[in-house]
Amino acid sequence: MRRERRKVVANEKVGPYTLLRVERGGLDPGIPGQFFMLEAPGRVLPRPMSLCLVPCDELGFLIDAIGPGTRALCALDRNDTLAILGPLGKGFRLEVKRPLLVGGGIGIAPLPYLSQALRYPPAVLGFRSDWHAQAAALLPQAEVCVEPRLVTELMEPDHEVLACGPEPMLEAVRRLAPGAQLAWEAPMACGYGACYGCAVELDGALKRLCLEGPVLCSS
Repeated sequence: MRRERRKVVANEKVGPYTLLRVERGGLDPGIPGQFFMLEAPGRVLPRPMSLCLVPCDELGFLIDAIGPGTRALCALDRNDTLAILGPLGKGFRLEVKRPLLVGGGIGIAPLPYLSQALRYPPAVLGFRSDWHAQAAALLPQAEVCVEPRLVTELMEPDHEVLACGPEPMLEAVRRLAPGAQLAWEAPMACGYGACYGCAVELDGALKRLCLEGPVLCSS
């Protein structure tokens, strides 16, 4: 874990989302599924973001502008700077024999980096509209569906599933694929377990996603 102030390289639109590219500097990209705390200009608390892409000497974060903090990040211009802390949390376990990546909406964010680490396995992605589905370009080998079709309808049996997406999708995936690795979302204030702001109840137990997750194995 390291904190550095880094310069913005580019801010690119990908459908409704923004791909924020920053200089890597001395930051370790970590394991796919881990996250970084990004300073949001004008906001007190940073925002947790999983790493989407790791081009040469850069870190890429896919962001959905849904509130003041994420809108501030999406408004950054080239050569602006921001503080970044990470990598944090537990990422995906990469020792899998027949991986299948499953993503929904902005939950596809960690999958391009994960796909690269696993040498581009099969992937299925679901989106609410064709506009949102433009983000599938970040995972060109993926099979894509748009509502009302569900991404779980694209899942093939006999794979080890690694998934990220909205909670209803993850709940459906865990029913179809016991033992799947699921990346959960929750609001985070600190990123390292001090505030308990990201505690969620899973299988009857409270989990701090910043420490025990965000990637957890389903049961």
